[in-house]
Amino acid sequence: MLRESFHGSKPSRCFVAAILLILCAGCRAASASDSTSGKSVPTIVFMTDFGTVDDSVAICKGVMYSIAPEVRIVDLTHQVTPFSILDGARFLYGTTSYYAPGTIFVVVVDPTVGSTRKAVVVKSKRGQYFVLPDNGLMTLVQDRDGIESAREITNRDWMIGAALSSTFHGRDIFSPVGAHLVRGDDWTGVGPELDVSKLVRLDIAPARLDEHGLRGEVIATDGPFGNLFTNISGDDFLKLGYARGRAVHVTLGKNAMDIPFVRTFSDVPLNAPLLYIDSRGHLGLAVNQGSFAATYGAKPPIAIFIPRASN
Repeated sequence: MLRESFHGSKPSRCFVAAILLILCAGCRAASASDSTSGKSVPTIVFMTDFGTVDDSVAICKGVMYSIAPEVRIVDLTHQVTPFSILDGARFLYGTTSYYAPGTIFVVVVDPTVGSTRKAVVVKSKRGQYFVLPDNGLMTLVQDRDGIESAREITNRDWMIGAALSSTFHGRDIFSPVGAHLVRGDDWTGVGPELDVSKLVRLDIAPARLDEHGLRGEVIATDGPFGNLFTNISGDDFLKLGYARGRAVHVTLGKNAMDIPFVRTFSDVPLNAPLLYIDSRGHLGLAVNQGSFAATYGAKPPIAIFIPRASN
């Protein structure tokens, strides 16, 4: 009788449907309220050269969660080329503009850990915070976004452990400081202010455009594909006068070659080289479904020169 009353009665079915509609409407209203409340999820973007074969990354995250349980941790990458400050700097440059002001970036690419190099917190003019060693990691972000101020990390209350490890500052210094910041602690309490002009910078010469052409540098390979990443902006390259589909005479180190300037990889035959403007707005060199670095024995850093287009 109960089964017939619940399932077989039309009024009962209508009543259940109405209840479900009310519940769904309430969920949507709650969701809309959350999205319009102006509250952003506290976020740490985490990058290291630790790799993921051991427990180092998990330990650092455990430290962060223990201090700021509500934090959202986004892994930028943990596969930075070991000890490559330049790779860390360019990954930061490529990523930070996609995150909101107030985001905390914790970066541990620290080949001189335990030395006299400073551990710092840097605030960019975009309102983002960077917790990292003072070794040049901020160079490219600084050139684009500017730095508002910086502080040395000296407050032991923001660190963990009675005796700091001399080889794992990612756990003992950078992770806890990032967590203190993301939970809203006043960042001026981390330590004394530093002269921004004295922060360590990488020695990266900017690309130069003159009446002869454009001189720059291949500074890295792009992930596992072997594409070459340059410090030449796409805008500067276009000032040389090349149209897509045209061959460009490129001097790469001591080697000269003619490479077509195209929109994307499939615009050239398989295993053919190409010149293109990459997703970050820089000039790149690639081989369609192959590795430019392997095919041409290219290992950064490499000087690159491109003349102005002739009529």
